[in-house]
Amino acid sequence: MIRGFFRLVGLLLLAGGFIFMVYDGARWVADQTLQFTRFGQFWNDVHQSSQAALRAWVESKAPWLWEWIVKLVLDQPVFAVLGLLGIVLMLAFRPRRPLIGYSRD
Repeated sequence: MIRGFFRLVGLLLLAGGFIFMVYDGARWVADQTLQFTRFGQFWNDVHQSSQAALRAWVESKAPWLWEWIVKLVLDQPVFAVLGLLGIVLMLAFRPRRPLIGYSRD
């Protein structure tokens, strides 16, 4: 049951990544300039104080982590971050293959 929940979350993240890919593509067709929506910008638009709280927490624990990893993820396009996270969740929680010649008890 928990496997199905995480697969559903992965599928929703993958769908969200596809929606942002279409959104950026439509903006490219309208403006004739290719500009991707950055994950950090999207997160600020949704809930700005949570990103500031995460930054304060991460910098208090390991300051290098913010500069080298979190900032790198926040600078990536939204469709890439959501799509990759969705694919990882769907692959990590995929159903097990049945064993041939063995029974699971």
